[in-house]
Amino acid sequence: MLSPPIQDEAGTTRVLGDFAGRVILLNIWATWCPPCREEMPALDRLEGLLGGPDFAILPLCIDEGGIERGRRFYDEVGLVDLPLYWAEPLRVQLALAFIGLPTTLLIDRETREIGRLQGPFDWGSDEAVRQISDLL
Repeated sequence: MLSPPIQDEAGTTRVLGDFAGRVILLNIWATWCPPCREEMPALDRLEGLLGGPDFAILPLCIDEGGIERGRRFYDEVGLVDLPLYWAEPLRVQLALAFIGLPTTLLIDRETREIGRLQGPFDWGSDEAVRQISDLL
């Protein structure tokens, strides 16, 4: 799978291949997107519940303002378990061909896309937790 350069909060540049070996829920979001903002607390809880050596949520902020804007949002809302990553919006668009926000890609252990969901989703539902647990 083609990967845009992904920056973590330490300033390290990564690619999706760096996360190989785990099932990844890649969530493309922005602080200015109301549905994105609404689903982030549920993603934070899901990461706290299932995150580990087999599963990780990779929330990819595409704000023009950079990763700092995402950090301010995390602090305002109280997100604690969810890591924060940032990438240039155009590079993400070109690499992952998404249409709207939020867009979530389910990526297998070999970094192949196995599912895609456009629009918000209730990540805190029992069904969501069960479906991800079944993959692991």
